[in-house]
Amino acid sequence: MQVKKKYLKQILMHLLILAAVAVCVYPLIRILSVSIRPGDKIVSTDLSIIPQGASFLSYMKLLQDTNFLRWLWNSLLITLATSFIGVSLASTAAYAFSRFNFLGKKSGMVVLLSTQMIPAGMLILPLFLMIMKMNLMNTYLGIIIAYSVSSLPFSIWILKGYYDTIPKSLEEAAMVDGTGPIGAFYRIILPLSTPALSIAFLFNFTTAWNEYLVARVVLFSSKQYTWTLGLFELQGQFITQWGMFAAGSMLVTIPVLLVFLYSSKWLVSGLTLGSVKG
Repeated sequence: MQVKKKYLKQILMHLLILAAVAVCVYPLIRILSVSIRPGDKIVSTDLSIIPQGASFLSYMKLLQDTNFLRWLWNSLLITLATSFIGVSLASTAAYAFSRFNFLGKKSGMVVLLSTQMIPAGMLILPLFLMIMKMNLMNTYLGIIIAYSVSSLPFSIWILKGYYDTIPKSLEEAAMVDGTGPIGAFYRIILPLSTPALSIAFLFNFTTAWNEYLVARVVLFSSKQYTWTLGLFELQGQFITQWGMFAAGSMLVTIPVLLVFLYSSKWLVSGLTLGSVKG
């Protein structure tokens, strides 16, 4: 009887997982279907995944008739810079919170966590004023600063929790052998923190890659547009190029998918160990 209950529970669990996967994958399949439909069948009610007359014409038109590759390059440049800067700053700040005792340490962590509860829309005006005062409107640097700052609290929280799981004796042993505090951080802590660093990098990458609201406020030249802004160029007053829009939506998933596949081996361990202490 116990064996039957166990198998029944496993079957139900697998069915729930399959249902969740279907809910997540189905929209992507429909977008892919729209991207390869002929122009006269874009709004067709046909539910077939591969419609009659399917072609990659929308992809070709997107790449040839628009600045999509420029938008993609802008997004990639901004996202990579944001990710590396954000992880670099968060790794050192989290180390200070994990290893050193100073006034306001606990309250500082609470403040960092509470910032994640503030709606993004409330930060638009302060970010706009800050970037405008620095004369960085419509620049890569301005948007990179905005993205890096907004992702820091979560990255620090994840890394601090992971650092707490690393025994201090490892650093002490390295210092006995003549390594200084900075050397111990770079040679001992960072290599052991690869899972958490990967989580922080992935979070920074996906956040910056998909962001629209801040980019709309800071960037106003089409040459500086990210892909989230660029695709809206396909939306006219009376007509929207849905085929090209869907094609662009499929292409922009490739970089995120590649980053996720590369870092997936650290994803589970980083989230699990990073949440043990905090």
